[in-house]
Amino acid sequence: SVASQSIMNLLVLCPIIFSKNIYDICKDLTVLCAVILFFRISGCVYMMNDIFDLENDKNHPVKSKRPLPSGKITKGQLIYFLSILSILTIALSYKLHLLFGHIILGYFIVNFFYSLYLKKIVIIDVMIVALGFYLRILAGGVVIDVYPSIWLSLCTILLSLFLVFSKRRHELVVLETKSNTHREVLSYYSLYFIDQMISIVTSLTIFAYIMYTISDRTIEFFGTKNLIFTNIFVFYGIFRYLYLVYKEEKGGDPAKLILSDKPLLLTIILWALCAYIVIY
Repeated sequence: SVASQSIMNLLVLCPIIFSKNIYDICKDLTVLCAVILFFRISGCVYMMNDIFDLENDKNHPVKSKRPLPSGKITKGQLIYFLSILSILTIALSYKLHLLFGHIILGYFIVNFFYSLYLKKIVIIDVMIVALGFYLRILAGGVVIDVYPSIWLSLCTILLSLFLVFSKRRHELVVLETKSNTHREVLSYYSLYFIDQMISIVTSLTIFAYIMYTISDRTIEFFGTKNLIFTNIFVFYGIFRYLYLVYKEEKGGDPAKLILSDKPLLLTIILWALCAYIVIY
């Protein structure tokens, strides 16, 4: 959804915050341009997915209301607009920063093949979506010549896997016997298998974040060991999300879930506030 894309694209801001450059106006403006360009390229990917998934989306209770499946716009009109917007966005990305341009182009190409074929391959489909999360973090860093640590990179990838597997689980539960007509790859998944995957990535995500907060590089860079106190918010946030997925059968749209669940939203705000105090 648009809300999910918006929250995902805000990940581009993470490197400037965690690199202690938030008060550098020049870098702020550069990262802001990167965020805008990622919004545009993700919009292109969003339209491309709609084109490839047109027939399947007509069977989805929510996606069938989108402009293309509902017939508000034609397929030809969308392809024309997509072509113009994607070329312009990639060109501007290279103008901003060479490596950033590579990331934007790579993101678009990967998602093209994802929409074309990779989304039909079990597990690979989830990993490609998770890669999109990490590329946003990486993109926000390269434009200001900052690169995320190994532990923070792993934490980002694992957390995204956690969110995507939770979304797949929700799709299986909600669509039941019609799940394969909406997303072909769902026929290869089962609730038991996805539950095992969620269990694994949950444990690894918590472990990776703990290691990030206590690593020598992190302590040396921030000049304090106090980032470890942010762990409590991460623990509760993940446990709350699991509760919503398993007890209330939610998780189909991570962004909407975060924005609609007050305890989860408050936890993220408190985590951000705590991290800000420790870092700055």
